[in-house]
Amino acid sequence: MAMMQSFGAAEVVTGSCHLLQLKSGLNIMVDCGMFQGKSEDKNAQKFGFDPKDVDILLITHAHLDHVGRIPKLVKEGFKGKIITLRSTMDLAQVVLLDSAHLMEEEYRTHFRKAQRIGKEGKLKAPLYTVDDVDAAYDLPVEYATYGKEISLGKDVKATFRDAGHILDSATIEIDFTEDEQPKTIVFSGDLGNHNDMVMPAPQKVKKADTLYIESTYGDRNHKGIKESEAEFKEAIQNTLLSGGSVLIPSFAIERTQEILCILKQMYDAGNLPKCKIFLDSPMAIRATNLYNLYHDELSKCCNDFLERDGTIFEFPYVNYTLKPDESKKINEEDACIIIAGSGMCTGGRILHHFKNRIWNPKNSVIFVGFQAYGTLGRKIVEGAEFIKLYHEKVKVNAKIYTINGFSAHADQKELISWMESFEELGNVYLIHGEKDKQKIFKKAIKAALPNKVHIVKEGEAIYI
Repeated sequence: MAMMQSFGAAEVVTGSCHLLQLKSGLNIMVDCGMFQGKSEDKNAQKFGFDPKDVDILLITHAHLDHVGRIPKLVKEGFKGKIITLRSTMDLAQVVLLDSAHLMEEEYRTHFRKAQRIGKEGKLKAPLYTVDDVDAAYDLPVEYATYGKEISLGKDVKATFRDAGHILDSATIEIDFTEDEQPKTIVFSGDLGNHNDMVMPAPQKVKKADTLYIESTYGDRNHKGIKESEAEFKEAIQNTLLSGGSVLIPSFAIERTQEILCILKQMYDAGNLPKCKIFLDSPMAIRATNLYNLYHDELSKCCNDFLERDGTIFEFPYVNYTLKPDESKKINEEDACIIIAGSGMCTGGRILHHFKNRIWNPKNSVIFVGFQAYGTLGRKIVEGAEFIKLYHEKVKVNAKIYTINGFSAHADQKELISWMESFEELGNVYLIHGEKDKQKIFKKAIKAALPNKVHIVKEGEAIYI
């Protein structure tokens, strides 16, 4: 009998890693992501399985919490095939190289400090290096196409469908036969918000005997997109017209592109006060270039911009700052908009901008994405009076906005609606969510659907 185990994103949001072991001996992994926030120490731990035993890795999309441990998987013995969409591999390379560079840089900094006290031998090596990322890209890759079946082995096939979350994100359906009985297991991946300006709505799936569904926002419904856009625009206008600057901690993939589209609409409508907008994230700049390259996968709105302007995201106020010295010069600017990573404020250039501006009541911080438990972003959203930046205590005086209507994740209503669209649906398993929110989501599902619902525990063996 086939068995499923989740070695990440079980009662937590991050670290997505799910292993399907078929009776035939074929082992299929869906995603291998990095833990973030309070759970990040788990990244250095051994996997709960032998990577050498994994035959195929299917990737739903390129966010770090879905791909971030792939180089570690390869480093520890995985030599199988990777199957995903082409743009997912391109985006994942941007994400993984950025992750490796950051870890190597952090290691070098700690090594110098450890040397001064003679403890360099006790320092842990980086989780992986740029060379480890390159090794992952030396493995065989088969590129999927939405709606087209891919053979994984005898009587086993996979179908990728558009999840509408980020560029080429996917819901993955795995069909297999055991003891002459056909079975279908579906992994939702991260399902997109129907109000997303950049991505199309998630595609529907007809059948699942077993459904593994994300539950990031299973406890709530987002604000309406019009209300969210109005709040965003008002925050931008009020801050700039008062002589302040706007800091937007933003995820490099999808959220940054959506924010640029909204700012471009404001510019077109004459609603954006004259200012400089700095996209201060090398990874976001590279991701934005890939979004332009794969524009056929984007919404009609994006392609209308492209047809009109020859570019989707750029307009006269926008400045890309790739180099560190360009980033530092932003400190000389007043009344500007700064979009920088990381999205949860766990690192990156946004921390420098916080140090220079979050203490000033004229400025604003706009959070436009999920802030995992234990991250600096979560602390600020929950009302921290002071934060610690580079060993310095800094007062949070800037006005803080949290606008969840821009989330790239479906909310409770959308998740349930997506499940209701199945023609045949069996057992439902909740992953990729915080436990307290999953309990609320489970109750909501049981009120709407007759299906068995279970919250998956890490490493739990589930027979299907």
